[in-house]
Parts: sequence; C-alpha cells; structure tokens
Amino acid sequence: MIIKLLALCLLVLCVIVSLQPEDFIVSRSTSMQAPPDTIFSQVNNLHAWHNWSPWAKMDPKANTTFEGPEVGVDSKMSWSSENSEVGVGSMTITNSMTNDMIVFALDFKEPFEGQNNAEFIFQPEGDKTKVTWTMYGKNNFIGKAMGLIFNCDKMVGGKFEEGLANLKKVVEPKSSNIEIAEVK
Repeated sequence: MIIKLLALCLLVLCVIVSLQPEDFIVSRSTSMQAPPDTIFSQVNNLHAWHNWSPWAKMDPKANTTFEGPEVGVDSKMSWSSENSEVGVGSMTITNSMTNDMIVFALDFKEPFEGQNNAEFIFQPEGDKTKVTWTMYGKNNFIGKAMGLIFNCDKMVGGKFEEGLANLKKVVEPKSSNIEIAEVK
C-alpha cells in the first residue's frame, strides 16, 4: 500500500513538473548616466566583466579563460569555480551591433547543464542610456522541477540587478562632492 501511494505521489509530481512552462525569460533594466558607447564597450569586452559581473565577484579565484577576439562576435569566456552558484560554463558573443545590442550563447556545465541565450539592449534616453539585460531559453525536466522549488526570476533577476548596479558604478562619471570655499 505504501509503495503504491509513493508511486502515485511520484506520478503526480512528474505530471505537475511536465506541465510547467517550457520557455523562460528573466529581464531587468536600469538607466545609466552614460552614453551607449561607454556602456557597450564594457559589455562587448568579456575581459572587462570582472569589473562588474556579480558572478565574477562571487568567486574572484575562479579559473577564467578567453578565446577568440578580445571584443565582439566570437569572443568567448569560459569559467570553472568550486562555488556551486558560479559553476562551470562558457559564454560566447554571437551578435554585436555597435552601441545597440549584444547577444550571447550561454553554455552551463555545472551545477546543471543548460544552453540559454542572453542579451543586452542599449537605448539612448536623452543624456542617459536604458540598459536591459535579458536571459531566455528552454527548461528541461530538471529545470522545470527546480522552478517549483526556486524562483529563477528572483534568483537570476537579483543578480542582473546587482550586475547592472555594478556596471552603472563603472560607467557613470564620478561626481565631485568637494565644496569649494571662497578664500578672502
């Protein structure tokens, strides 16, 4: 009887998991007091990501390697970390439209395998630039099951928010808070 009940529970769980959405998308935006070319250059050069990426900051000792050109299409960064939140994987720039958009192919190996896409969109707004960071892809069965336990939008979206805030600090001009007193 207990085995039949466990089997029924497992079957119900499998049905619930299989009914979860196959596609996912996580997106965050912010405005930065910088022109698109300044921000674009930080994202289009994977060597610069260590200055602002929240995952690079989670494990500064991660083994990171680069392949291909330093910037733009076919530029590739691979990483390997003992930190399970950073894991093992790579990202390759697949499309780069100067000051407008950058698209990446993401290939995760650990802690879970997966292939997704990410993109940055840069939209001028007067003297500011709206920057949107998006990741999208398909959930396999394990991804669907994990989605029942963890809120991917909050987890990844929170890291996107942190990364955009870090990027903002890198690209925005440093304001001077020094008061100049008149000397008499």
